[in-house]
Amino acid sequence: MTGWTAEDMPRLDGKTVVVTGANSGLGYEGTRAFAAKGATVVMACRSVERAEDAAAEIRADAGGDVAGDLDVRECDLASLDSVAAFADGLAADYDAVDVLCNNAGVMAIPRSETADGFETQFGVNHLGHFALTGRLFDLLERAEGIDGVGAARSAPGSRTESGVARVVTQSSGAHEQGEMDFSDLNWEQSYGKWKAYGRSKLSNLLFAYELQRRIDAANRETDAGLDVRSVACHPGYTDTNLQMRTAEESGNPLMKVGMKAANAVLGQDAETGAEPMLYAATADVDGGAYVEPGGLMNMRGHPTVGRSNDASYDREDARKLWDYSTDATGVEFPI
Repeated sequence: MTGWTAEDMPRLDGKTVVVTGANSGLGYEGTRAFAAKGATVVMACRSVERAEDAAAEIRADAGGDVAGDLDVRECDLASLDSVAAFADGLAADYDAVDVLCNNAGVMAIPRSETADGFETQFGVNHLGHFALTGRLFDLLERAEGIDGVGAARSAPGSRTESGVARVVTQSSGAHEQGEMDFSDLNWEQSYGKWKAYGRSKLSNLLFAYELQRRIDAANRETDAGLDVRSVACHPGYTDTNLQMRTAEESGNPLMKVGMKAANAVLGQDAETGAEPMLYAATADVDGGAYVEPGGLMNMRGHPTVGRSNDASYDREDARKLWDYSTDATGVEFPI
């Protein structure tokens, strides 16, 4: 286990970081940490009002003197039109994006559908981020990227390489309960909210690893010179409002009590839970790495480079998911 914290991040002055779900939980803590190091953080959120409140709180906590800028923008991952509008707006106002944190998500909610007819957990957690990454890929290619630091205390598998843009995709230990069923990806035949959540988090990993394989292939076969790296992470068991939203959606008051108790006893604070995302975004990690807490059962503690389950490295499933996602979203990656 390493002792790496957000304080070990490099200065990020002049860098642009996009964080989905930046108004609460892990996204909020990540935004606060990036901005403290001087980055311009684009807070991509479904609710502009809540995001503006979060930005004001970050500024107030810093005594009104935040090192970086906070740019609040609407991005509803449950709507492909909203994702496209967000990406178009960003391309109009920014020359490059140095880091994209695919962080937002929903967890174990009753079955519903996105604006485009996808099961909501799969649609928001995976398809929305797939579309967003594809639409922002040109901006990532243009970035000077992050000069990773902190390798001295990192786990095996790290390396030193400067100037690399990052796509950081937030998964969960729940990916281990996920199973891919390509005959019913949108859970139209049957639905289990926790199984659906596990599949969406497994999809995050299949996507993150396949993106890196395609970047590597483009660089190897066409000498594309793509300085973009795809890294996955998970926060461990972290006390955020995600669990409470799950309990509220269930309509079961006992579940709310249980979630509160579990968070109090087992959960680590959101500041620590955000560290794997921050590490993946700024430290010396290989493309295709999986950053997780290095403490008890990889569910708490400071970040380290680990390994997700065997299913997440299934290349056939990854290719199938990529092809489906391309068809479903209409987004083609320029690689």
